[in-house]
Amino acid sequence: MNLKTFLSLAVLCLSFSSAFAQEKSDKKQEAAKPEMLEMAGGKIVAAKPEAWKTMPKKSEMIQYEFRAPAEGEKSARVTIMSAGGSTESNIERWIGQFDGGKKEDAKIEKKVVDQTTINIVEMAGTFKESMGGPAAPMKKMENYKMLGAILELKDGSKVFIKATGPSDIVTGMREGFVKMLDGIKNK
Repeated sequence: MNLKTFLSLAVLCLSFSSAFAQEKSDKKQEAAKPEMLEMAGGKIVAAKPEAWKTMPKKSEMIQYEFRAPAEGEKSARVTIMSAGGSTESNIERWIGQFDGGKKEDAKIEKKVVDQTTINIVEMAGTFKESMGGPAAPMKKMENYKMLGAILELKDGSKVFIKATGPSDIVTGMREGFVKMLDGIKNK
């Protein structure tokens, strides 16, 4: 093989290597983009926390359902849905899902992100999980926590995001939950 042929092959190999590296980099960047969740009929969007795994919905009322964290023995259930009712009555209902739950036992925070009012509610204790409809028996889950958000959109509609699970799991996912809320954008 002469020098000219050798150099031509070397340049060709470098070109393929560079193109392959660029394609790999492009795929890595694409994979790093978070999944965007459209809520309230597409009126708002937010980035799904990476640690949340999409699950089959247990009810048709629910728009999205997740398991968090995606892996491990213990996890929280996260649901997102649009619904009605006043913010206050829904906060009271959530607090009432805990044995002896009182408003003064809940941590409630209110903030505005991109023209959306967000009410964050945290409650811990013995969670009464419904095993079906309103008349169904309740399963009591000790040392549970609820981290919920009621989003009040500028058009008056509401979105409910709620995580319930073992207290340590829900506490550990709080940062990602709040980061998602802080990133909400109106369309």
